[in-house]
Amino acid sequence: MNSSRRSFIKKTALVAAGAGFLAHSAFAAKKPKTVTGLQLYTVRDDMHKAPLDTLKQLAAMGFVYVEHASYNDRKFYGYSVPEFKKILGGLGLKMPSGHTALGPQHWDASKNDFTDEWKWTVEDAAAMGQQYVISPWLDESLRKDYDGLKRFLDVFNKCGELCKKSGMKFGYHNHNFEFSSTLNGMRVYDIILKETDPSLVAQQLDIGNMYGVGGRAMELINKYPGRFELMHVKDEIKSTGKGEMEDGYESTILGTGLLGVKDIVAAAAKSGGTTHFIIEQESYQAKTPLESSKEDLAAMKKWGF
Repeated sequence: MNSSRRSFIKKTALVAAGAGFLAHSAFAAKKPKTVTGLQLYTVRDDMHKAPLDTLKQLAAMGFVYVEHASYNDRKFYGYSVPEFKKILGGLGLKMPSGHTALGPQHWDASKNDFTDEWKWTVEDAAAMGQQYVISPWLDESLRKDYDGLKRFLDVFNKCGELCKKSGMKFGYHNHNFEFSSTLNGMRVYDIILKETDPSLVAQQLDIGNMYGVGGRAMELINKYPGRFELMHVKDEIKSTGKGEMEDGYESTILGTGLLGVKDIVAAAAKSGGTTHFIIEQESYQAKTPLESSKEDLAAMKKWGF
């Protein structure tokens, strides 16, 4: 091989390597930004008694994102959409997601369409600037037979299409029955993931709810990579009573329980597809909900979230 040929190959290799580096750098630059927020159910009593003051305290702690757990009669925590949007904006808070249960009463099979009540739910979520409408429950009537569940999961996909028209995505949040109940030899949660379209229905994995019945977040992240756009970040300890899920466990300050939360959130960000990490704590062990929220946020910040 003559010297000019060797020189050409060497230069070509260097250009290719540089292009590869630039492509990698561009890909790295596009890595999705993670959101760390608080599910307001954590401070549910405070939000019931004094919502404005509670939100002020959360903003002062350093929270930027919150997730609602109260939408009734087209109001969020008793405020109309314009009122609540103004309150959040004035405090520098954003609400990219919220919980409202989609039930069989919201789907009119005779019309093959959603009821006006559910359409308003989606409309108001869009007006609030949400990215996700999350259903945190699956009615017991829908868990009795495999075919019935499949039919309603098709409604989930249809709701994903409805939300997409408003620039949002529909999602589902688990409790524990999805892991303790089986139909046709499959866990209900596996059926949910199998029958929902990932492009239309996001999964919000609650890593604590499932723990007492054998559900393990790390196993799910490995089994279903990329499926969990959102996560409820919890830690769990053994309860002296029945626990939140009546399975002997209750939530506690992040990093002080049994779950190994630091490793779970790292894995979720790396391969779980998770961008929205929503802190939720429902039991407090002699601390107040607001004190617990502050410590939980500090733990997430320490872990780089």
